[in-house]
Amino acid sequence: MDVYEAVDSRRSVRAFSDEPVPREVLVRVLTAATRAPSSGNLQPWRLYVVTGEPLAELKQRATARALAGDPGDDREYPMYPADLAPVYRERFSAAAGRRYRALGIERDDPARPMKVAALNTQGFGAPAVLFCYLDRTMEAGQWGDAGMYLQTVMLLLRAEGLHSCPQVMWTMYRRTVGRIVGAGDELLLYCGVSVGFEKEGVPRMRTGRVELGETVSFIG
Repeated sequence: MDVYEAVDSRRSVRAFSDEPVPREVLVRVLTAATRAPSSGNLQPWRLYVVTGEPLAELKQRATARALAGDPGDDREYPMYPADLAPVYRERFSAAAGRRYRALGIERDDPARPMKVAALNTQGFGAPAVLFCYLDRTMEAGQWGDAGMYLQTVMLLLRAEGLHSCPQVMWTMYRRTVGRIVGAGDELLLYCGVSVGFEKEGVPRMRTGRVELGETVSFIG
């Protein structure tokens, strides 16, 4: 699979099979991903790869919180700006509606928040979840570095025939995650990335993108 094909086929999959992801594949991907760029070569990320019984326990604990209506742990950073400009709000609303309708959850369902949270805390059935942390002393530049690192990981996963789904949602249950992975207080949970093989027979939903001219300007 070439780079263009990996980029084009990468999407956030929300239905994984229970087929295990071989550890040697994850080691190969994560070893190659160390070549991702970072300012000053700080390589500021700290990754925890959770599978098997620890992941089952984490899913059980987090899902129990979601189904109990637990609003989650206090936020350490906002998922989105408090006041999204209309253009971004429209993109968000359209994508969210289609995304969860494809999973059988309608926008006007009163239990929608709880159902959405419970799907997320199951990692959409993924047999592996990568938890990316940053040292609390890091600044905005290093958060950008972490994004480039995770994109590199996700593209390499495609080269291995795997899919992924980045989930900031896990920060809502950061204390539960922290207890399972043993992350110290000096670390801040950036996000989780569910990883696995796509489940067969589930309708595929792909979010569209705006025209190039809306986000790119050529000068000269």
